[in-house]
Parts: sequence; structure tokens; C-alpha cells
Amino acid sequence: MLVLGIESSCDETGVALYDGDDGTLLAHALHSQVRMHAEYGGVVPELASRDHIGRLVPLLRQVLAASGRSLAQIDAIAYTQGPGLAGALLVGAAFAEALAMALGLPTVPVHHLEGHLLSPLLSARPPRFPFVALLVSGGHTQLMRVTGVGEYALLGETLDDAAGEAFDKTAKLLGLGYPGGPALAVLAASGRPGRVKLPRPMLRSGDLDFSFSGLKTAVLTRVRELGTLDDEQRADIACGFQEAIVEVLVSKALRAVRTSGLRQLVVAGGVGANRELRRQLDARALRSRIEVFYPELEFCTDNGAMIALAGALRLQAGLAGKAAGAFAVRPRWPLTGAG
Repeated sequence: MLVLGIESSCDETGVALYDGDDGTLLAHALHSQVRMHAEYGGVVPELASRDHIGRLVPLLRQVLAASGRSLAQIDAIAYTQGPGLAGALLVGAAFAEALAMALGLPTVPVHHLEGHLLSPLLSARPPRFPFVALLVSGGHTQLMRVTGVGEYALLGETLDDAAGEAFDKTAKLLGLGYPGGPALAVLAASGRPGRVKLPRPMLRSGDLDFSFSGLKTAVLTRVRELGTLDDEQRADIACGFQEAIVEVLVSKALRAVRTSGLRQLVVAGGVGANRELRRQLDARALRSRIEVFYPELEFCTDNGAMIALAGALRLQAGLAGKAAGAFAVRPRWPLTGAG
């Protein structure tokens, strides 16, 4: 069963081909719009949509050539239905549905976060169901109990800014360019640990929810107090901010695993690539005898491989698959409603 995956929810265009019979990713290709959006300091939705239009066909051809397969050999087409930017989602969905109709294939609309959640299954050392997942992707920070494909129970989520949003907003306060999160992580590496003390929002709230807007405000207050920042001060603030975010994410994620009675934790999404988060989580999980699983770094950001995988797994589980034709995108869509 060969499944073509298409991702176009925001500022990356991804196409991939996954063999569901032997669990092999045959090929994948990705185009990032970072350079285009950097000029504006953030994603411009209309530009993102237009760029997806021009990228999908070349990327599809690239994947077919790399995999040695043809359109005639594809069995189903999976695509991101939501959440994401409405215009960007429409481009990918329309392309997938039109191609499937032309080829007489079923389509599999996929939840973007389900793709991230399942992406560690592409690794050489995949997790086993059930497990707890920490999803830290863009505007989402959630803890989920994952019993199987399509079986997701929300354990906790952010009440305001997500971790990724807090990274990006703090990066702007420090004068860093787009994308802000990775730039802030690089700057934090040169800062002095413990030099800048910032709050750990909801660390001891007793639940598994998050809140990061106050942390961003604390950084703003510190920046205003100091006035003009030199390089050392900027690095110290970045380091203190990252320390605070990482401590909260690690503590809550491990608490979720312990209270669930499970022993496996999956970390997925763009912030899951953060080196300090991985370092501290691995160290504390080892002491607690908890196994932690991550996607490969190339699959932490948005990509077509995770969509192809999710589509194949949903087909195998008998959860999805429809005749090509009428479709709708879902810019706002809770993962718990994607079962």
C-alpha cells in the first residue's frame, strides 16, 4: 500500500511516499518558505498560499523520481486537512483531491498534530502504543495519552501562549530575526545559566496545563528595566527564558507519564528539536526509568512524511479513506476530534 502524503498547513510544502506494507519511507521532499517570510518578520498567509501552488508539482516529481515509483502505483493520497492557515490548507487539499480524482484513488484527510504525534514511528527506534505525547508545535502545547491510532485523550494544554509562540515573541523582544525560536536557542547557548531568574508559570499548579504568556511578559519587563542591551545581556536573558520553558515542559511531561502509569514519552513538534529540552528530558527520564522518543530532526518541523505515515496508519486501522471529490479544510480542529 503506497500512500502519497501532502503537507501545506503553513510555511513548508512537503511531499512524501510511504510504503505501508513494510513500513518504509520511500522518499520525501520539503521546501521551506523561511527566506521569503523573513523579510516580513513572520508568515504572510497570502504569500504562503501562492508559494505552495508553485511547489507541489515539482516536489511530487522529485519524490516519484527518488522513490522509483509512478503515479499509477500509488494506492491513496493523504493530506493535511487542518489545523493551519486556511488558504495554505486549501492549496494542498485541492491538489490532493484533484490528483486522487484523476487517478481514481481514495483520499485520507489528516490532522496536522496527529502527523507530528506519530512522526517518531518513522525512527529506527519507534515507540509502542500506548504512550504519553508532549506536542510542542507552533501554537500548540499539549499533553496527550495515546492508546492507538485515532485514540487520543487530552491530559493538559496551554491556556494562552504555546511554547513555540513564547519562543518567537521573546526572540522579537531581543531583536532576533525570523524564525525566532531557533535563533533564540542559538543565542541562549552563549548565555550564562542561572544569571537571569524568570518565573516558571504553573510549574506547581497540580495539573498538566501550561501558561507561557506571563513568562513573555516577564522578559519584556526585564528588557525595559535594562534599557539598551549588550550582547552578553541578550544572551543571558535568552538563556534564562529557555531554562524556564524547559523546566516547565520537562516537569509536566514527566508528571503526565508517572500519573498515567505508562513508561513511554513521545516528544514531537518544532520545539521538540530544542537541544536543551532534549538534554534535560533525557537526563531526568533516565533517573525515572522512562523511555523518551523523538522524531528525527528533519521530521520535527512540518513535513510530508508524517502525513503519509499518518494516512497509511489510519487506512490500516480502518479509520479513514473516502472517495475523492468534495472536501473541506479545518483551520481550527482539536486533535481529540480527529479519532
